[in-house]
This record gives sequence, structure tokens and C-alpha cells, in this order.
Amino acid sequence: MSVNRRRGEVAADLDGQSYRLCLTLGALAELEAAYAADDLGALVERFATGRLSARDLIRIVGAGLRGAGNAVTDEEVATMQAADGAAGFARIVSELLAATFGTKEATPHP
Repeated sequence: MSVNRRRGEVAADLDGQSYRLCLTLGALAELEAAYAADDLGALVERFATGRLSARDLIRIVGAGLRGAGNAVTDEEVATMQAADGAAGFARIVSELLAATFGTKEATPHP
């Protein structure tokens, strides 16, 4: 699958299917609301710790999938499987956040 990193896109294999993920402004607004963040800076600060829960991974992957046009709920994301389990989801989130915010990739701790 072809992705455009300049647009913040990443590719991920979930449940044996290739998906494109992108944290569009709409997806970021969704995450701001979910985390009661006042702005993008507060959202970045929350993610910068690298300490993310399983629920965080689900929310971020779900928002990225929806931002790229996939009709999927967080409940459906919670049942999906990635290579290497939770560590695979953490890698996907790390890549997605790095592509979105231009930060150095660091693997979040599930």
C-alpha cells in the first residue's frame, strides 16, 4: 500500500488487511475531545510521555483509520489484531504520531 508521509499517512496491517491511517484535523479534534485537551499542544504533551494505555492505542488507531476514510469504530479496533500484539499497536501509534507531528519516533509503552 502506498502512503504519503508528507500528508501524515502511515500503513498498518490489521487482521491481515492493509490499512492507511492519517490523523487529519477532524481526527485530531476527535482525540482532543476524547482526552478533554484544550488544544493540540495539550494533546502532544499527553502523547510525549510515551506512556500510553491500551485504550489510548485503540483511540489513536481508530482516529487514524477514520481520518483515512475507513468506517470503523473504536470497539471494532479493540478486536483487531496486529503483528506482535500490543507492541505492534504501539509501533503503529508511534509511526502515526511521528508522521503527524514530525516528532522523533519513540515506541510508546502499552
